[in-house]
Amino acid sequence: MKKGLSRRVRDLKPSPTLAVNAKAKALRAKGVDLVNLSAGEPDFDTPEFIKEAACKAIEEGFTRYTPVPGIPELREAIAQKIKAHYGLSYTPDSVLVTSGGKQAIFNAVAALVEEEDEVIILSPYWVSYPPIVEICGGRPVVVNTSEEKGFEPSLSAVAEAVSPRTKMIIINSPSNPTGVVLSPEFLKGVAHLALEHDFYILTDDIYDLIRFDGRAPFNVVSLEPKVMDRTLIVNGVSKTYAMTGWRLGWLVGPEELVKAASRIQSQSTSNACSISQKAALAALLGPQDSLKEMVKVFRRRRDLMVSLLLEIPEISCLVPMGSFYMFPNFSAYYGRQAGGQVIDGSLAMADYLLEEARVACVPGVAFGEDTCIRLSFATSEEEIEKGITRIKEALAKLS
Repeated sequence: MKKGLSRRVRDLKPSPTLAVNAKAKALRAKGVDLVNLSAGEPDFDTPEFIKEAACKAIEEGFTRYTPVPGIPELREAIAQKIKAHYGLSYTPDSVLVTSGGKQAIFNAVAALVEEEDEVIILSPYWVSYPPIVEICGGRPVVVNTSEEKGFEPSLSAVAEAVSPRTKMIIINSPSNPTGVVLSPEFLKGVAHLALEHDFYILTDDIYDLIRFDGRAPFNVVSLEPKVMDRTLIVNGVSKTYAMTGWRLGWLVGPEELVKAASRIQSQSTSNACSISQKAALAALLGPQDSLKEMVKVFRRRRDLMVSLLLEIPEISCLVPMGSFYMFPNFSAYYGRQAGGQVIDGSLAMADYLLEEARVACVPGVAFGEDTCIRLSFATSEEEIEKGITRIKEALAKLS
């Protein structure tokens, strides 16, 4: 008898954010007048000097395998960037270049988590954290919070989630989907818990340069250097330099852990794209004007979206301090209906807004918080105005 798929594949769901974005693009390709507020990527073009560096690499024939952990000059540039942003000293041997930030997270979890190990995840969370933990045989332990508490869990709740099987906690600040920047006090508290209970920290800093709070980047290690030997830092060029399709991220941490993650990569994808590595090197070493301008534009768009959302009756929304997402609460409309369709949660709400308003957004249940919907302001002000106006009109039809 033919044997079937593995358990890990049978239980694995596709990424809901990528699925929504693909559906939105497919509808647009058919000529549907759709406003896409689901996108998890900047709508800006990759800066010209970065594209020129890639073209130069191609012209010079830099098209062969590189060392698995990345070309030395890029690893050095990443180490120097972390020194400049966080005041932390790493050698190039503590850097692994990956095919995007997602692979960096996967490699880190795979290198540390064994069967039945527990990984603490703060909700709302990025959709891929729990599945990655499960693929690696671990068990996600979700710590919930709420809009009323600013989507920052209490340290006591995190402490209660710690058990003898806790292997890691995953932190993402600024957050996808909320845009929340976790407070220094909370991060220091997490660091002390890690030291007390002997577990690792994975800090996903992919949005840390897209901030609106006026503060310089900081993370759990820069606030408490004692956890440097038990913390893995994930970042990349995708969000910061509008390079999502280039698939270039990195993992930084204790040399022993990074080398273990590199061994996993050597038996899966090998090196990240050689051309993308040269492009990322240019991004890190070149002028940062495009990044500063992008952040200014995102802030204007954020302010516009917040002001429009707060004009809708019964909608509440925290003002995001980073990333390019907003996570407004739509739950006041749950239980209502239009045309026989009952809105019983965020999934039904997202479907209704796509069909009725022609606005694509992502249901909050995908992030562990069913009361909310994730909206992206990585689109033009014109599209934001059109999209929120359509949402307001569609909600008014519910009774």
